[in-house]
Amino acid sequence: MAGKRGKRGDRAGGKLPLAEIRAEINALDEQLQQLLNRRALLAQQVGISKHADGHTVDFYRPEREAQVLRAAIERNEGPLRNEEIARLFREIMSACLAQQEPLKVAFLGPEGTHTQAAVFKHFGHSVRALALSTSDEVFHEVEAGNADFGVVAVENSTEGTITNTLDRFIGSPLHICGEVELRIHHCLMGRMDSLQGIERICAHAQALAQCRSWLDEHLSGVERVAVSSNAEGARRARDESGTAAIAGDTAAEVYELQVLVSEIEDRADNTTRFLVIGRKILAPSGLDKTTLLVSTRSTTSPGALHRLLEPLATNRISMTRIESRPSRRGKWDYVFFIDVEGHASDPAVARALKGLKARASLFRVIGSYPRSVL
Repeated sequence: MAGKRGKRGDRAGGKLPLAEIRAEINALDEQLQQLLNRRALLAQQVGISKHADGHTVDFYRPEREAQVLRAAIERNEGPLRNEEIARLFREIMSACLAQQEPLKVAFLGPEGTHTQAAVFKHFGHSVRALALSTSDEVFHEVEAGNADFGVVAVENSTEGTITNTLDRFIGSPLHICGEVELRIHHCLMGRMDSLQGIERICAHAQALAQCRSWLDEHLSGVERVAVSSNAEGARRARDESGTAAIAGDTAAEVYELQVLVSEIEDRADNTTRFLVIGRKILAPSGLDKTTLLVSTRSTTSPGALHRLLEPLATNRISMTRIESRPSRRGKWDYVFFIDVEGHASDPAVARALKGLKARASLFRVIGSYPRSVL
C-alpha cells in the first residue's frame, strides 16, 4: 500500500519519466480532439434544429455564451488562469459556430486597432472581421444588414466617454448586445532606432490623451498629430520618415514597426469599454446590464431629473452610469444615457422602467445584455 501511495505521489508531483509524460499528453490530446469534434457536431445540430435555412446570426446566442464562460471560470481550479480558460472556451465556441458560416463583425479599422482586439476577445477568431473607416460606417453596415454585429468604443477609464458613439444611438434603431472591457497598453513605435529620430507622433486623440504625461516628460517638443485610429498612425509611421505612432503591439507586427518603448500609458489600469451593437434585444443571461435613452419633460424645471429617476431608487435598482448629450431636438435640450444593473425583463427592473417611462418625454431601452466576462 505504501508503495502505491508513493507512486501516486510521484505522478501528482510530476516526477514521471519524460517519455511517459509525453505519452500521457499525447493521449489527452487525442481525447481533447475527439471531444472538440463531438462538441462541434452538437453545435451544428443545434443550428440546424433552430434554423435549417437561416444564417449564423439567427441562432447565435450571446447570453448563452456568457453563461458558458461564467461556468467555465467558476469550475476552474488551475493552473490555467481564468483569463486563459475564458479565451480557450471563447475560441472553441467561435470555431463551432462558424461551421455554417462565420459571423460578420464590423469594427473601426484598419487592422491592428484595439477595437479589432475587442472583436476577437468577444467573438473569438473564427469570425469575419470587417475593417471600416469610421464608427459611423460601423453603425450603417449593421443597420443595413451587411454586418451581423459591430463593435464600437464607448468609454475609457482615463479619458471618459467617447461621445460620438453615444450620439449615434440617438437616431439609430440598433441595440446593445454585449460589452467588452479591454486593458489598453500603448507602445511607441516607428522605423527609427531611438527617440531622437522622432519628428512627429501620430495616434488617435484618445491614445494621445492617455499617454499625455509620458509624452510631456520624454517627448515634450515633438508634434502630436491626431488621426482617425491608432492603426492609421502606425501606417503613417511605416510610410513617413520621422513619424512615430502610439498603438498596441499588434499594430507593430502588422505594419512592421519597431517598438521603441512599451506601456507608455499614464495609468497602469487603463481600460476601454466597447459595446457590441446588433439588431435584437437579448434574453437574460443571469448577470446583465440595461442601457436606457431617456429625457425629462422639462430639463429646466427644478428637480426634474430627480423625479425622472425616482422609480429606480423606489425599486432598489442600481444605476451604474449616467451621461447627458444634446438631444438635437432644440437648443439646450438634453437626453440621458443611463446604465442600470439587471435585465429589462427582471420583475424589479421592469417595474422601475415602467415608472420611468411614465415620467419621461423620451424613453427607449437600447439594450439588455450580459455584463463583460473578464
